[in-house]
Amino acid sequence: MKKNANEIARALSMVTQLGISMLAPVVLCAVLGMWLDERFGWSVTAVLLILGIMAGARNTWILVKGVIKPDHKGSMDHEKKNK
Repeated sequence: MKKNANEIARALSMVTQLGISMLAPVVLCAVLGMWLDERFGWSVTAVLLILGIMAGARNTWILVKGVIKPDHKGSMDHEKKNK
């Protein structure tokens, strides 16, 4: 039971971390773009929003790649031992 609870907590923390790593750059770039629009009259919100989306996607990709790699490596070691 304790092991199952730990797996659930780990999965929940991973989902939360993925969401934050995707949304933080998007929100920050959008707010910065709106502030620059108001302050200086520049029209950069769309450009910064696209950059924020790209940065969030990159952050998420790196995070997922780091999670999948150790799990994949562990399954490969298990297959080698069984041969």
